[in-house]
Amino acid sequence: MSFSKPNRSSATKTKTRVEPAPISGICVTCLDGCPGPCEIGRSAIKGRETIYPQPYGKITAGADKDYPVDFSHFNIQGTCVGAVGVAADSDVATFPSVDCSTRLGKDASIALDFPVFTGAVGSTFIARVNWEEIAIGAAISGIMVIAGENICGMDKNAEFTNGKISRSPEMERRVNAYRRWYQGKGGIIVQANVEDTKLGVPEYVIEKLGIEIFELKWGQGAKDIGGEVQLTTLERAMQLKERGYIVLPDPTNPAARRAFESGGISEFERHSRLGMVTEEGFYREVERLRKLGAKYVTLKTGAYRPADLARAIKFSSNAGIDLLTIDGAGGGTGMSPWRMMNEWGIPTVHLECMTYQMCETLKAQGAYIPPIAIAGGLSLEDHIFKAIALGAPYVKAICLGRALMTAAMVGKTNGKLTADKMELEGKKPEEGYMGLFAVASQLKERFGDDFGNLPAGAIGLYSYVDRLKQGLQQLMAGARKFRLEYIDRNDIVSLTREATDISGIPYIMDCDKAEIEAILSGNGEAFGLHAVDKK
Repeated sequence: MSFSKPNRSSATKTKTRVEPAPISGICVTCLDGCPGPCEIGRSAIKGRETIYPQPYGKITAGADKDYPVDFSHFNIQGTCVGAVGVAADSDVATFPSVDCSTRLGKDASIALDFPVFTGAVGSTFIARVNWEEIAIGAAISGIMVIAGENICGMDKNAEFTNGKISRSPEMERRVNAYRRWYQGKGGIIVQANVEDTKLGVPEYVIEKLGIEIFELKWGQGAKDIGGEVQLTTLERAMQLKERGYIVLPDPTNPAARRAFESGGISEFERHSRLGMVTEEGFYREVERLRKLGAKYVTLKTGAYRPADLARAIKFSSNAGIDLLTIDGAGGGTGMSPWRMMNEWGIPTVHLECMTYQMCETLKAQGAYIPPIAIAGGLSLEDHIFKAIALGAPYVKAICLGRALMTAAMVGKTNGKLTADKMELEGKKPEEGYMGLFAVASQLKERFGDDFGNLPAGAIGLYSYVDRLKQGLQQLMAGARKFRLEYIDRNDIVSLTREATDISGIPYIMDCDKAEIEAILSGNGEAFGLHAVDKK
């Protein structure tokens, strides 16, 4: 069985002339005279530009590798017995009464109406143009939004004093958009990488913009190098080179300039530097952020080798941080190298199972374990349930990167079509939204005249979260768990032996054996032996 598809992908706009060899991905018969539509052929013409998904900057991309074990290898357990969190009464224990809210932070003071938050919406073009839709949608949904890395450094109009950021209109726009619609639940997180730290972004956003939640970044599940962006003008490449970024090819090199002017290359690449993690350095930076005024400090780490996961969990425990987000391979991004996205890192299920085992070790030592969020290719309510159950009781929330962005973009696109139609009819866009969005009436009632100021994309994101909420409520009610905190590993079952080997979750044919024996033998109570009634 092949898990990978080398040398052709819709992500890189490449294909093969005939069926490829399974290992190399090269056409079984490679023809002299073929123009080369495959990745090798396109690389012969456009070189390094072929590394990235296309059209770059205008899409998000997710890995298409079929990993040996994913969340579909688990099923959710249902039961007809009891209720946890509410009275075991059919008139009380209804699925709309399920509480899906969660709390994050060392003191559990960050309240979310629903246990999801956005991935880092950073400096890429697609992130910038969709910020209002995503941020406002998150604000009215009562979830968190993350302003990602390099926003200040990429701001064309940013102002610097002695090499440090003194003002960023783009960052101000991002923060203000969320705050304008903030409803008291959720929050805005600002994230920093190596360049952000060099440019003084933490000081700027904490001291001048009043950001309370600040995130350090070690990496993400889609790549293990710094972020990259493509630049379409020589002037822009020079500006970012002068701000200290790695820009390839070097725009100060005459040969690179000639290649760009002649069309041999169509853009420059801005790259971020690799972070160099040390234990003492991490502790110092967490303490520095707190002294600057950060009320909460969080960490985002990627799908690095298992020893690095242990470092992230142990260092976060010792530093007493407020949230640790762990991002597995298989998820997506707007700018990762395509082959890296598919062939690098530990897949989400494997990474979460390792996380659970490490947290259990620390728990036995009596150590503090920060709230944990899982990311990496998740999109629907069953994913949320399974990911929380697999890492219970340590996993408190789920990071949805591409999924929330997709909802916002679809809402925006359909909203624009509706607004154009309303304009032809001499009507306001919101009149059309009432017939377009299922949640429009409830938002109109909630916000009154301000409803007309909601971006269509924000309504789309809210609608998606609303669907996720009802879907999760239904799954939780079926498991008879009426508050999120009661979901545990007993609520899922493995469908394959391999999933059991990785996770420790019982194989379906071995599940409930002791209870079954007690029920059938009459030596135990027929009801009340499994976890539901022990709560």
